[in-house]
Amino acid sequence: MHIEKNVCDNIVGTLLNLSRGGKDNIKVRKDLQDMGIRSYLHPKMRNGKEYLPQACYTLASKERDIFLSILKNLKVPDGYASNISRCVNLKEHKLSNLKSHDGHILMQDLLPICLRGVVEKKVLSVITNLSDFFKRLCAKSLDPEEVDQLQVRVVLTLCEMEKIFPPSFFTIMIHLIIHLSIEAKLGGPIQYRWMYPIERYLMGLKALVKNRAYPEGYIAERNDRNIQKRYIFSSGGRPIGTLNTKILDMRSLPQANRYILLHSDKLSPYRQEFLESERAIYGGIQNSKRTEDKWLVEKFPR
Repeated sequence: MHIEKNVCDNIVGTLLNLSRGGKDNIKVRKDLQDMGIRSYLHPKMRNGKEYLPQACYTLASKERDIFLSILKNLKVPDGYASNISRCVNLKEHKLSNLKSHDGHILMQDLLPICLRGVVEKKVLSVITNLSDFFKRLCAKSLDPEEVDQLQVRVVLTLCEMEKIFPPSFFTIMIHLIIHLSIEAKLGGPIQYRWMYPIERYLMGLKALVKNRAYPEGYIAERNDRNIQKRYIFSSGGRPIGTLNTKILDMRSLPQANRYILLHSDKLSPYRQEFLESERAIYGGIQNSKRTEDKWLVEKFPR
C-alpha cells in the first residue's frame, strides 16, 4: 500500500510539476543534456534567458486547472474515499496532504478518468496500464496464471514509462513495482496483508489521547473500555494533607445505607430475588419503581 502511495505521489508530482515530489526540474534537464539523450527536453536559451521546453509528462496551466477542478468537484459514495477535495489547491495548482488510502483510490480509479483528454495518449496509456495492474493485484481473489500475466504486463508498462518519464522519476519505489506480483503469488491476496485496518485501529487509539504530552500512558489507560467510560477516575490517586475522620450523624447514616442498598451492583442479585418474592405475594404483578424501592428500604433483611 505504501508503494502504491509513493508511486501515486511520483506521478501526480511530476504531472503537476510540483517543487516537492515532482521529478522534472532544471537539474533533471541538465542531466539529460549530460547524458546526451532527449535533446528536445534540454534547456534552451530565449532572449538571453534559459527556459525548459514543455514535456509531454507535465501539464500546462490550463490542463492543471481541468485536472484539479475534476478532483475538487468529485462526488463519491459514502465510505468509498475520504474528502479528496480538501487536498486540492486550485490557486497554487497543488495536490497535497494525501493519505495512504487517498493514493490508493487515486491510483486505481481516479487518475485514468481525471487525466482523460488532459494528457497525451501515450502518457494516459501507461498510467492506465499501471492503474489496472494495481487494481487486479488488489483483487479479493487471485488466479496464479493471471498473476504471471500481470508480471509480464508490468515489465512492459515500466519499459514504456522509461521511454516517457525522465530517469529521475524512477526511484526505488518505482522499481519495487516489478516485485509486487511475485510477492502476491507467494503471499496470496494483498488485502489480508496491507496496513489499512491497522492504520484505522491506530487512528482510534490516537482519538483516545487527552494529554498529547504523554500519549503512551493515555492510550494504555483509555483503551480499557471500563476506564474509558469513567476516565476522570482512571488514576489511582494519592492522599493530600492530614487524615480527617468524619462520623456520620443519625440522618446521614440511613441515607448512605439506602443509597448502597438501591444502587450497588454487588447487591443486584439479592435485590432481584427479594423483589420477586414480594411480587409473588401480590400475584406476580410488577409495581411501580417507587413502591419497590420502598419495599427494599423497609423490608429488605439487614
